[in-house]
Amino acid sequence: MKVDLNWKKPLFYLLLPVLLFLCFVGFPPPFAPPRATKAAQEQSVPAEDKKVEK
Repeated sequence: MKVDLNWKKPLFYLLLPVLLFLCFVGFPPPFAPPRATKAAQEQSVPAEDKKVEK
């Protein structure tokens, strides 16, 4: 029993849309950059009383 499986033709037709897409937009595709992360709230040091010297 001989089974003739040709995987090249289906693979070509599956990859054809991807290749056409890359032809028009280039590689790597121009995806938007990730959003900037929100800055954390600044931590402050508790105020210390200043001693006045006379």
